[in-house]
Amino acid sequence: MPDLLLELRSEEIPARMQRKAAGDLRKMLTDGLVEAGLTYEAAREYWTPRRLALDIRGLIARSKDIREEIKGPSTSAPEQAVQGFLRKAGLASIAEAHVHSDPKKGDFYVAHISKPGRAAEEIIAELVPGIIRNFPWPKSMRWGPASAKPGSLRWVRPLQSILCTFGPETEEPVVVDFEIDGIRSGNITYGHRFHAPDAITVRRFDDYVSKLEAAKVVLDADRRKEIILADARNLAFANGLDLVEDDGLLEEVSGLVEWPVVLMGAFEEAFLGIPAEVIRLTIRANQKCFVTRPPGVDDTLSNHFILTANIEAKDGGKEIAHGNGKVVRSRLSDALYFWTTDQGDLPDLDRLRASAEKFELDLNKPLDQRMARLDHLGVTFHAKLGTQGERVERIKRLAEELAPIVGADPALARRAAVLAKADLQTEVVGEFPELQGAMGRKYALLQGEHPSVAAAAEEHYKPQGPSDRVPSDPVSVTVALADKLDTLAGFWAIDEKPTGSKDPYALRRAALGMVRIILENRIKLSLGVAIAAAVSSALAAYERLGEGAESRGVVAMLDSRIRDYKGASQLLSEAGLISNLLRGGLANASSEIFGSADQEREFFDGQRMMELEASLAPFVADLLAFFHDRLKVYLRDQGARHDLIDAVITPQSDDLLQIVRRVEALGSFLDTEDGRNLLAGTKRAANILAAEEKKKTAVAETVEPALFEENAEKSLFAAVNQAEKQAGEAIQNEDFSAAMLALSALREPVDSFFEGVLVNDEDLAVRANRLALLTRIRVATGQVADFSKIAG
Repeated sequence: MPDLLLELRSEEIPARMQRKAAGDLRKMLTDGLVEAGLTYEAAREYWTPRRLALDIRGLIARSKDIREEIKGPSTSAPEQAVQGFLRKAGLASIAEAHVHSDPKKGDFYVAHISKPGRAAEEIIAELVPGIIRNFPWPKSMRWGPASAKPGSLRWVRPLQSILCTFGPETEEPVVVDFEIDGIRSGNITYGHRFHAPDAITVRRFDDYVSKLEAAKVVLDADRRKEIILADARNLAFANGLDLVEDDGLLEEVSGLVEWPVVLMGAFEEAFLGIPAEVIRLTIRANQKCFVTRPPGVDDTLSNHFILTANIEAKDGGKEIAHGNGKVVRSRLSDALYFWTTDQGDLPDLDRLRASAEKFELDLNKPLDQRMARLDHLGVTFHAKLGTQGERVERIKRLAEELAPIVGADPALARRAAVLAKADLQTEVVGEFPELQGAMGRKYALLQGEHPSVAAAAEEHYKPQGPSDRVPSDPVSVTVALADKLDTLAGFWAIDEKPTGSKDPYALRRAALGMVRIILENRIKLSLGVAIAAAVSSALAAYERLGEGAESRGVVAMLDSRIRDYKGASQLLSEAGLISNLLRGGLANASSEIFGSADQEREFFDGQRMMELEASLAPFVADLLAFFHDRLKVYLRDQGARHDLIDAVITPQSDDLLQIVRRVEALGSFLDTEDGRNLLAGTKRAANILAAEEKKKTAVAETVEPALFEENAEKSLFAAVNQAEKQAGEAIQNEDFSAAMLALSALREPVDSFFEGVLVNDEDLAVRANRLALLTRIRVATGQVADFSKIAG
């Protein structure tokens, strides 16, 4: 069968666009061919900085003839219906239609359509110009004299030639002839623009690849990557070094060259005093070069780098390497300036004293100065949630509340939270935003911070993806949870939640990160309480900015009353007081805070507490449901059954670790014979109850033993009482395996009950009593899970 070769050659295509563009070309052309009735065996796309190419194998030479019948209206139908039928069938008049008869429906019109097949070359010649004109480049341009004309061709860079051949392997392929904006297709391409600029005549794909290779063009991007990586490794090894591999950079560099030539450059060793991350990013971002390191060392670089040229220079690349070295040295000089400047004093220290006092900062320390300036400058976090300084204050409060739960030192957690965002004001992070956190850690260590505080500056951003590790140091865990919780609560408070596929603030990632941190560090946390504390703090910030005062004024009122109360303000911050109140269920304030019940009543009356609960409850419930969704995603990825997760989670479930332990215990239980049989019995009881409740059959409020007529009833009643009590105690102790063991004792009594007892007894009182007994089964098992949601 024939093969199709298509190449679109242009000026240089940006590396970031090449892979997607080649895929778009393949999809657009193959979809068009199939829609036109042409089938093919295989298609593969290729790309270089100057060309997109497509190899389609086994394309049939001609589309099939089409014969079809289009049924029309009755011969007695109105003229309007007849005209509609003619338009649909493509007929000029009703005389071109046939009349068919149906014994029931009578006579009606039918159009017999016959479309002869078309040659593949004709279809291709029609498709490709349309694809070129409508190609989905993110950015495109017009060029030359034709650009002044309306509707002139747009391409990512000026399109220079089109190669399009079609034919079987055993015959000479033909040129698929078409023209677009003065560019006519042919069988000519061009190789490397410096090494082989002359025209190359091409027949089919294999011929095309070999001739390009001879003309210093490696067509396959993956092969270019292999060449670059292998040569870079070998060159580094030959110089006694290891290559620091970088998949993202390798992908980019392979899109910058058609004929990769790997060279080595160098810079002065004095620059090695700059952190390795800064050196690597400077060289990567500005020169697209790889860095090297001494063998067996992970955190130290050498002063040699690897570059990839697109030309075989006569001097072996010495001048190219020298030129790149000059640029690298210049860029590293800038990086060295940033690095040393960040360790010096700021010029405006006198203006920072108020901020320093607020956050208990030491203005003799460079990183403390940067945090003070972050607050002083009023850098906006979000228009509705205040400044970065205000956000740090909220994170600090949350971190202090969470520290005892996580097992962190509250003082270290507070200090880490205060310094976590300070590196946003450093010169290095200003130049390389991707180094935020990493530079915070380095600067914190340089000024003598506790290692846990320094680690938290970097690790509180983690995890940033499903493959990223979670922090394990208690201080890092505390600040990471506080940071993510403040983000989520804040955007919930201003109603900026994710919708569909849109999540501009990465809130799903933040919630999943919290789920992973809690579960992988085995943290027992009442998430509902934490959410309420974070939301209340965010709402207060929202109202201070003049937003939402009417709908959420209770929080502003609360904020004001807390600040006015001397005894409370001495002991706890606003958010701290709210959090403590929430731990008590918002019923009343702690006597430890107020000293006496009279002071409690004076400070908060019941009506205001009910208003606060009502204000926070919708946010807590909605955000908790969002966490449940992320938890389900996480557990399913871990292999947990979705029905077991649904059976365990309730809208009020706020202890994620407990949910996981319940799911694990339930899964283990259902893998046993007792578990499977009890599930069947429980489902049977639930189905009977559901049917009778639907019929509004009377169900007794309590089980009355005096109405028992069968021993199986008595045995089941005793077993339910015992199992319910034991399971409840086990759950209180969070021993879910013991709770399952207690329920397993119900297996035999439930089986015996259904074998020997007729639930729908003629005596209405007996029936109601037996249905009440089934209700007790549902209640007893419901302590552990909703068995009705479990498959099987």
